[in-house]
Amino acid sequence: MAIAPAAVQDLGNELQGLGWVSDLLVAGSLATGDYIPRISDLDLVALVDGRVDTGRKAALAAIHRRLDSGSGAGVKLGCGYVDGATVAELELPHLTWTHGRLVHRTLSRVTRAELVRHGYEVFGRPPGEVFPEVSDADIRAAARAELIGYWGLADRRPWWWLDPTIAELGLSAMARGRHALDHGDLLTKTQAIKQANAPTWLVGYLSARRCGEAVSLPRLRTAWIAWRDARRTVAHAKRAH
Repeated sequence: MAIAPAAVQDLGNELQGLGWVSDLLVAGSLATGDYIPRISDLDLVALVDGRVDTGRKAALAAIHRRLDSGSGAGVKLGCGYVDGATVAELELPHLTWTHGRLVHRTLSRVTRAELVRHGYEVFGRPPGEVFPEVSDADIRAAARAELIGYWGLADRRPWWWLDPTIAELGLSAMARGRHALDHGDLLTKTQAIKQANAPTWLVGYLSARRCGEAVSLPRLRTAWIAWRDARRTVAHAKRAH
């Protein structure tokens, strides 16, 4: 288990003080032991008692803005707020703080699998007491849904891949998706980079960036390699489905 930044415990203290947040759980790279300070995102999930109304939304925004300018500065602290009564509803969007703002998004099947298999609690119940057990078949289904969903959309929009962020994320996401489909378990991002379907030089660039080195990716070549890999991987996921 990676050592959590101070912002994680500070968020836990703030949320406990509200009185209507029952659990704060750690997912993502911090849960899997692949967390790299100021490179990785911090992916947290909080369980709340009841709906997040306007007053609660304002309270959460104030907490996150305060942390983002304090102990959370530069650490990419994000958290989804899930009504405990609706945890089983896979397609229901939840209020989520990410990259400095509140948005609505679903709690993905992959994140749910990470929580159950690797996650832990900052306070409240362990993830395994909140979410149902995750089988290998569930992980395959989660990977398939992510590949066919968002990445299937990106596959049909080749110009998106000219954004180096999309291209870099896509190469690791495709490796993770293929591994999940084939083996029914999850790869960390660092492991996925090593298994990226890319030339050796590009894997080296991605690994260096993962370690925090200021390496620029060749935009057009990376876009072509990543888009081509996505097309093949999404097609593989559709055939598996």
